[in-house]
Amino acid sequence: MIVLENVTKIFYSRHVKNVVFRDLNAVFPSRTSVALLGRNGAGKSTLLQVMAGSLIPNSGRVLSDGNISFPIGLANSLHQHMSGSQNTKFIARIYGADTNQLKHFVEDFAELGEKFYLPIRTYSSGMRARLMFGINMGLKFDTYLVDEVSAVGDAQFREKSEALFNERMQESGAIFISHSMALVRRMCTAGAVLERGRITYYDDLEEAIDAHHRNVQAGDIDDD
Repeated sequence: MIVLENVTKIFYSRHVKNVVFRDLNAVFPSRTSVALLGRNGAGKSTLLQVMAGSLIPNSGRVLSDGNISFPIGLANSLHQHMSGSQNTKFIARIYGADTNQLKHFVEDFAELGEKFYLPIRTYSSGMRARLMFGINMGLKFDTYLVDEVSAVGDAQFREKSEALFNERMQESGAIFISHSMALVRRMCTAGAVLERGRITYYDDLEEAIDAHHRNVQAGDIDDD
C-alpha cells in the first residue's frame, strides 16, 4: 500500500514557479494494479518519481508498508557507459538481490543477445525498455512503478511481458502509466486521475477512464 499525505511538488526555473501538484492525498491499495491517468504534462511521471523516492516533495510525505520499485521506463535510471549486464548487477546490489541470479534472468528475458554486454549508450529506446522491464520484474517489489513501456518489442515479446507482469500482480501491486487504454484495460483493475494538480482514485477502472476522457475533451475545448 502507498499513501500520499499532502504531497506537493513545485519546480523553480529562474523566476518561473511551476506547481506540478499541491496537497495530493490518496491511498493506493496493496495487490492492486492502478492506472495513473492524466493529460500530457499533468505530472504523472513526476509523481511516480516522488513515490520512488528519486524526487523529494516540497512538502507532505509518501508512506508505504512495503518496498517500491524505481519507475520502469525511466531511462536515466541506467548508467550510460556501463553495459546491460553491469547495470543489472549494480541494481541487484542496490536492492540486496543475488547478482548472478538477476543477471541470468534479465539476459534470458530481455532477449538482447550479445548487446547485453555492450554499453547502454549504444541501445535503442526499445532495448532500454526491455532491459529495464526485465530488471524490475526480476526483483521482488510490493509495488511496481511502470511508466509507459508499451513499445518493449514485437507482439510476441509484449505478450511475454504482459504475462510476466500479470504473474507478479498475483502477489504485488502496481501504478501503471500508459497512453494506450487497451493496454491499461489489460494490465489494471483500478484507476487514479491526475488533473490540474489534484488526484482522484477510482476502484472502477472504467470510471477512471471515463473521467480522464472528459478531462481531455474539456482541455481541447479550453484550448480553442
